[in-house]
Amino acid sequence: MWHPIATDWYLSLQESGQAVFYQPSDWAMARYAAELMSRGLSSDRAPNGQYVAALNSVMASLLSTEGDRRRVRIELERKKPTGPQLAAVRPLDAYRDIAGG
Repeated sequence: MWHPIATDWYLSLQESGQAVFYQPSDWAMARYAAELMSRGLSSDRAPNGQYVAALNSVMASLLSTEGDRRRVRIELERKKPTGPQLAAVRPLDAYRDIAGG
């Protein structure tokens, strides 16, 4: 069982836009990264710089941050909401002007 943070990270990859580009080998690398992350987070010792750098490198190869994706010129578009839209919020001063206050 992985540490909860490692589990959250792995599950977040499945919901991320770049996941459509992942091949089975990418998912294997993601499991490896989650395992490394979990071991580090579950350890009583503070992680050393080399461990952190290696983990960051694996995570970057999976394009897990916006900065990683920008570096390789991949831009994900957000889905536009399809449900009901919230009404625009008007500044209180404008409301007072309309209400005569």
